[in-house]
Amino acid sequence: MRRILVATDFSIRSDRAVRRGTLLAKALEASLSLVHVIDDDQPRRIVKAERAAATALLDEQARTLRRIDGVDCDTRIVLGHPFEGITTAAEEIAPDLLVIGPHRKQALKDEFVGTTAERTIRASRRPVLMAKGVPAGIHRHVLIAVDLSACSRAALRAVTDLGLEKHAAISVIHVFEAPGTSLMARGSMTKDQIEDYLADEEEEAASALAAFLGDLEFEPIRRILKHNEGSAAHTICAAARENSADLLVVGTRGRTGIGRFLLGSVAEAVLRAADHDVLAVPPALAVDSVQASAG
Repeated sequence: MRRILVATDFSIRSDRAVRRGTLLAKALEASLSLVHVIDDDQPRRIVKAERAAATALLDEQARTLRRIDGVDCDTRIVLGHPFEGITTAAEEIAPDLLVIGPHRKQALKDEFVGTTAERTIRASRRPVLMAKGVPAGIHRHVLIAVDLSACSRAALRAVTDLGLEKHAAISVIHVFEAPGTSLMARGSMTKDQIEDYLADEEEEAASALAAFLGDLEFEPIRRILKHNEGSAAHTICAAARENSADLLVVGTRGRTGIGRFLLGSVAEAVLRAADHDVLAVPPALAVDSVQASAG
């Protein structure tokens, strides 16, 4: 990893993102870019005053990070809507990773357009890390959620491309479907018959996961299989807690159907429900990875 971009609005949530970006930059020997977006849809004198104040704050932060943390750090002010400004800065700076905080939700508005963080993740062509956990140190256990799709391949590659495996143990979770369970429960099937059916489905899922990982020559320290009993996202988050994972990785697109990873369904639910940091790998990265493999 060469460069990390951190978006900050100087809130406590953004302070968490800055600290997470700093820890990653130190561990992976990357440079840091701090970006602040000023809403330019307001009187010019207010924009000018906010720009002067933001410049002073950013410069002070950058000096502190260089002096105390030894991180190469630059700053940038962008005018525009927060979501658009962050996206524009990311395209111009072209970082390997974008780090954002869990922005404050706005009730009904979020149901229609999503938070700034979620909209940024939708638009990004680069991996986006939402810093939800307390950044006490470098990540030690990464849990990657896979649905065996092309985007899951990209998520696995993103972890190694970013160098996260250099400091963390890597586990993989696959939440599999057993569509006949509910029908069997409503029918005359015994508990033993249902358990046998689930065991067969888990064995088939284990074989599919092994083939998927083998094809990528990717060997995690742990393979976790969970039956989806209602919410794949909550199953993933529960597994992260059970296995003490401090970073969850999800693809923001996947196959169609019940097992899909679409922002707005599984990935969005993980982003909202997770207790720890979440790394979202976008569909553009999946396309690039497939094209690179084909070439």
